[in-house]
Amino acid sequence: MPASARRFDGVDALRGIAMLWMTVFHFCFDLSHFGYWVQNFRSDPLWTVQRTLIVSMFLACAGLGQALAHAQGVGWGRFGQRWAQVAGAALLVSAGSALMFPRTFIYFGVLHGMAVMLLIARVTAPAGRWLWPAGLVALLLPAVAGWALAGPLAFAAEYFDSRALNWLGLITHKPATEDYVPVLPWLGVMWWGLAAGQWLLRHRPGWLAWSAPQGLRWLPALGRHSLAYYLLHQPVMIGALMAWGLLVR
Repeated sequence: MPASARRFDGVDALRGIAMLWMTVFHFCFDLSHFGYWVQNFRSDPLWTVQRTLIVSMFLACAGLGQALAHAQGVGWGRFGQRWAQVAGAALLVSAGSALMFPRTFIYFGVLHGMAVMLLIARVTAPAGRWLWPAGLVALLLPAVAGWALAGPLAFAAEYFDSRALNWLGLITHKPATEDYVPVLPWLGVMWWGLAAGQWLLRHRPGWLAWSAPQGLRWLPALGRHSLAYYLLHQPVMIGALMAWGLLVR
């Protein structure tokens, strides 16, 4: 945001909570990957539900942020700078995951999806209350498409399941990749976050402007630097576990 735009501690703190939860989740994943505490992250509800909630928090916060930016008149130039950072970070994630997981590297994960969805949210922000039903449609559309592609539109299933189109989320089965956050249904979460932010600005602005007590000032600070933290936390934890493994051996 430009210097004249106001930061809202409530939104930054919520994003900070998501960062902490994500860190614990990823550390458990790393422990499993290196064989210290083997878990089934692909199908065990203990982990799949947590992943859904964490991603939902991130995208809802992104929607809240777009509501604030739209209300404060943040221009396309400033938006473009931030968007380029997200898109660049997504490319770094793809490159890093290709080194660690060459067969299941991340080609459309949370940052890739966020880059596409932020553009859509930016353009659709003036829709206001229509974002609520639009979000519902986005959430339901993958299920409808899955039924259609398994039935009357089965001839098109291979195209929508291919890497060229599966980033849309209209698929019959999930691709083999370490992180997969397609545009649908997740755009619905961001749209609802955007709609909720606009409603809160009109009716409950104090909730967004919640001021963290002195002992928790680090929480919104963490949320304000979420992108850098997101890029660094996994290399740090993976490096620490690899170093620990060498020491133990």
